[in-house]
Amino acid sequence: MSAPRRLIVGITGATGTIFGIRLLEMLRDTDIETHLVLSKWAARTLVEETTFTVEDVQRLATVVYPSTDQGAAISSGSFVTMGMAIVPCSVRTLAAIAHGIGDNLIHRAADVVLKERRRLVLAVREAPFNDIHLENMLKLSRMGAVICPPLPAFYNRPETIDDLVNYSVARLLDQLDIHLKVGNRWGGLGEAARRSPAGTKR
Repeated sequence: MSAPRRLIVGITGATGTIFGIRLLEMLRDTDIETHLVLSKWAARTLVEETTFTVEDVQRLATVVYPSTDQGAAISSGSFVTMGMAIVPCSVRTLAAIAHGIGDNLIHRAADVVLKERRRLVLAVREAPFNDIHLENMLKLSRMGAVICPPLPAFYNRPETIDDLVNYSVARLLDQLDIHLKVGNRWGGLGEAARRSPAGTKR
């Protein structure tokens, strides 16, 4: 029996809900089932930041769970998944996971992913980080979680916000061994850069 291609997706109330929405859009036409949980603050934030409604986002997922549903399939380790991505991940959610506080389904599902030694990817959104944030990230990294803030890259000369969002989401999915074709991956130094002193990357 092959492992099911299921990915849990959590979207929390941190700024950057477009990253979670884009992840769902990118996976919609693949063979991967997306199991979505929106926190109550994610529902509020996304209507402030995007033109999407909660219902629009829910329609992008294969399965949707209320954040209060602690009896959901994804709250058990016997429900096999590839892992979980929390995009964006608020520092409140980061702290709850780091300290084993499973008071909503996003926290509980993340706890299950950790205990089953599956991949947990956290797109932490905050700036600047204080010592508490950094300590929580280090604690989870030592447990095997991947801390993957959605940071832009400029070597590929993005022309639109969509270019920046697509790059960040594709890099995040790489951490889950989901490799999608995007047009702005790094392909090596260009000819002009190779002619520059010492061939250094700009």
